[in-house]
Amino acid sequence: MTESLSASGFVAVVGFSNVGKSTLVNRLVGHKISIVSEKPQTTRNRIRGILNGEDLQIVFVDTPGIQRPRDRLEENMVRGARSAIGDVDVNLLVVDGSRKRPGRGDQACAGLVDQALCPSILVINKMDAVPVGQREERISAYRALGDFDRVVAASALHGHNMDVLMDEIVTRLPAGPRYFPAEMTTDQPMPFLVAELIREKILEVTEQEVPYSTAVSIVKVEEREGGHYYLAADILVERDSQKGILIGKGGRMIKTIGERSRKDVERALGVRVYLDLFVRVQKKWRDNYAILKELGLRWERG
Repeated sequence: MTESLSASGFVAVVGFSNVGKSTLVNRLVGHKISIVSEKPQTTRNRIRGILNGEDLQIVFVDTPGIQRPRDRLEENMVRGARSAIGDVDVNLLVVDGSRKRPGRGDQACAGLVDQALCPSILVINKMDAVPVGQREERISAYRALGDFDRVVAASALHGHNMDVLMDEIVTRLPAGPRYFPAEMTTDQPMPFLVAELIREKILEVTEQEVPYSTAVSIVKVEEREGGHYYLAADILVERDSQKGILIGKGGRMIKTIGERSRKDVERALGVRVYLDLFVRVQKKWRDNYAILKELGLRWERG
C-alpha cells in the first residue's frame, strides 16, 4: 500500500533572474541542490530538491530566471520555467527586496503566477540588505504586484523567516503519497550534479561573456578500485578566444577550476575523485537543438 502523507506535493520557485531562487531552494531542502552565483541566469534546468519529513514530502522545483530570451538555450530555459508554474501545487514567487521597487521582470512573473490555478506565496528575499526603517515601505511596494495568498519577507542567505515560509507552504499542500524514496534529496543523476558543480566554478573565476558561453558535459564516469571515481568532462565554449581564457596561461585557469571542482564533487559524492577537464570549441552551441538535447538543456520545442 502506498504511504499516505499529511502534506505531499510540488512547489515551483519562480521569479526574475538573480533574485536568489537557488539559494532559497538549497536553504529549504537543507542540501546544496542548485549551484549559486552572483551572475544572472545561473540556473538553466528545472532542478528538483526534495525535502522529506516524517509525515511530509515537498518537491521544490528550482526554475531558470524568467526574462526575454536571446537564443534557443534561453528560450528553453524560459519555457521550462513557465511550464513549471502551471504544473505544481504551490507557486513561490521570489523577488529581490534589496531593490527599491519591482521591475518589469517582477511584474511579468507575477502575471504568470496570477494565471496559475494554485495557491501562491510572495517571497520578498534579501531583506537583510534593507535598512529596518525602510522595510515596511519595501514590503508594501512588492505586495502590490498581485493578489497572493501570503507574503513572507525573508532572507534565504541567512535563513530568516524560513520557518514561517515552510509553515505557509505545508498548510497549502494536499495530502498524498511520497513521490520519491525518503532518502532522496534530488532527482538529478550524478553526472548532472558533477557538471553543475564544475560550471559553478567557471562562473566564479571567469567574467564577461565566458560564463554564459560555457556548458559542461560529463563524458566518462568510471568507478575504480577502492570506490574511487574517474570523471572526464568536456567544457564547451563558442570561440577559440574563450578556450584560451579557460585554459589560462600555462594551464593555470583550468587547473584552478579543476581543483575547486574536485573538492566540491568529493564533498557531494562522499568519495575520492579524479577529475579530467577538456575544453572544446563548439560554435553557436546555444542555438543548436541537438547539442542542447545532448547537454540535457532542452525540454521541448515551442
